[in-house]
Amino acid sequence: MIDTSIMIVDAESTTAALPFQPLVNELQSAFGRGCVVPVRHHHTIERTGEPDATLLLMPAWSNPNEEDQYLGVKLVTVVPGNDARGLPGLTSTYMLYNAVDGRQLALMDGNAITSRRTVATSALAARFLSREDARSLLVIGAGRVASLIPEAYQAVRPIEKVAIWDINIDNARALAKSLGDRGICAEIVGDLEQAVGRADVISAATLSTSAIIKGAWIKSGTHIDLIGGFTPNMREADDVALALSKAYVDTREALHEAGDLIQPIEAGVVSEDHVQGTLADLAKGLIQGRTKAEEITYFKAVGSGLADLAAAKMVYEKIQAGGR
Repeated sequence: MIDTSIMIVDAESTTAALPFQPLVNELQSAFGRGCVVPVRHHHTIERTGEPDATLLLMPAWSNPNEEDQYLGVKLVTVVPGNDARGLPGLTSTYMLYNAVDGRQLALMDGNAITSRRTVATSALAARFLSREDARSLLVIGAGRVASLIPEAYQAVRPIEKVAIWDINIDNARALAKSLGDRGICAEIVGDLEQAVGRADVISAATLSTSAIIKGAWIKSGTHIDLIGGFTPNMREADDVALALSKAYVDTREALHEAGDLIQPIEAGVVSEDHVQGTLADLAKGLIQGRTKAEEITYFKAVGSGLADLAAAKMVYEKIQAGGR
């Protein structure tokens, strides 16, 4: 629904305005042209009897030479303890402004923007980094973000088989059924080592604090996509997996925020130079992605205000064009 002074966009309408194929293409353009993205505010909220929560504030605004000027801020709460409450662990809201005069334009469901731009960013990276003939996908995790990974990857690669592993088998079963209902062939796997060894692409979306993916299990030609870990104590892949791979990040902030990079760098397993570049470097053609079929590639994302702004702009302009 739309208010006279500000557009209010609920989760359903936000989702409908962000189909993956156009969203991946929009993100490629957005990473190519860039925008102003200040360092995010990252605050720890101490809790008693459960893991600490996190508050993120993520601003971004258009370059001054762009025809359409937007400014946006996303507010995110991450509460791992919500799993025990049966509630989502992440909640967010996105506020979009006119960057020229500061007018409020729209208040959007930040969860939909976060989930869809997150997996679309990974799919964009896979466009540069995974083999063009990649057909098998292993999804590690079965939450909201994980549930969107297969559809996003199908926008860039001919994915035919989807395997799902989750520490909670019931969650994995629910996701497999949901994917099947959407026409995506999916199976549950119990042996993670075997599943990793068979996959062309491995995409993890968890809140794990210990490595789930072992480098010793990975076959040549695999693309590893790490979505979940966003703090220094979170890990989804071990040191061997990183050392074996050509590594890339969504933004340089990943080198200072993600345990999957911070821990092996501090341990001297690799240096920061092991990271080949960013998604912007790939989108601008400044560096190459995959150059050989047998390479193992590794993409670590911590989220970008640029991607949020690109998605929010897409939602706003699509709804405006539709007159709703």
